[in-house]
Amino acid sequence: MTNHPNLDMYYGDLHIHIGRTEQGAPVKISGSRDLTFANIAREAAERKGIQLVGIIDCHSPGVQDDILTCLKQGEMQELADGGISYRNTTILLGSELEIREPGMGPAHLLAFFPYLETMQSFTQWLKVRMKNVNLSSQRVYAPAKELQKEVYARGGMIIPAHIFTPHRSIYGSCAPRIGDVLDPDLISAVELGLSADSEMAGWISELDRYTYLTNSDAHSLKKIGREYNKLVLAEPTYGEFVKALACTDGRKVEGNFGLNPRLGKYHRTYCSSCNYIIDEANVSVERCPYCGKTKLVRGVLDRIVSIGDRSAPQVPENRPLYHYQVPLEFIPGLGPAKLELLLGSFGTEMNILHQVSYQDLSHVVGDDLASKICDAREGKLQLETGGGGIYGKVAKS
Repeated sequence: MTNHPNLDMYYGDLHIHIGRTEQGAPVKISGSRDLTFANIAREAAERKGIQLVGIIDCHSPGVQDDILTCLKQGEMQELADGGISYRNTTILLGSELEIREPGMGPAHLLAFFPYLETMQSFTQWLKVRMKNVNLSSQRVYAPAKELQKEVYARGGMIIPAHIFTPHRSIYGSCAPRIGDVLDPDLISAVELGLSADSEMAGWISELDRYTYLTNSDAHSLKKIGREYNKLVLAEPTYGEFVKALACTDGRKVEGNFGLNPRLGKYHRTYCSSCNYIIDEANVSVERCPYCGKTKLVRGVLDRIVSIGDRSAPQVPENRPLYHYQVPLEFIPGLGPAKLELLLGSFGTEMNILHQVSYQDLSHVVGDDLASKICDAREGKLQLETGGGGIYGKVAKS
């Protein structure tokens, strides 16, 4: 609970893909087939314990048909303050869009709208500016700033996605500054991505003004909640989320829970010639120190330092804490059977990760796994660094 009598804490993961519609039509080609609108709602509410979920393929007409079915069946309701309610979870309707300005690489943006009708109207706008409006993460053939104006004119918001990843992000593949491609005033927040944290973002001063989000970018049901945010809201709705991003009326992002950047698959530079992840202290690597080749995939940390306008990272005092979160699936020895035992005893993954005591955990899965879960909470697990599209991992003890 917060000190304000009308506010409470909620968990939110605002970047989850649709793999297929209920009719089996593809939406996110790389997404799991069971990632449907209804299945995401159930997974978030019943297993994950996440109260605010952003589904970012809701521009697809097939997905909109699925949403209408859920509403007509009465298992979900559209909220007056924006969003669609399922049990104790609210779904925010979003869209991941690709922009590509002349002479620049591609970048992904998240757009959110409060109501299904607004999203349907936006789909009509997209249809003549997109080759296939049924699919996820498609390129919008319109100037990026025009897209921003269109979204905000409809009561929506723009959040640049996974802003540092080497592929399809503002800083990783598009431009060294947000202002080179977007209107900085028409951005509601930025998403850090799996290979960066608040301190790393502190190398770049123009980010100081924005609220940070840490989201899963889930391509399967089990990945939902691998990164998430703790939010202070009166209730989980679109309108309350807007206030939290703007830090108004006591609403705010209280904390970011993300992978330790070393677990991200693009954290350090990777040599594709010899499969070596370059994790030395020297970040300005132009040639692999192992084989001498220059065929490198630039890591997030190395890219940030190369474009940063500070000599050292600075984190604003009002920035919420960044908590290094090790998802349950990363913990060695915690397989599906033992996870089901934990869920059967304690309800949701959020409870297991944050609330359940060592003693209660050990009664269900033994002392070793209970210790690892508690060590993960306190950042004590030893990690092996990721890079070049290969996730880092928790070192086996």
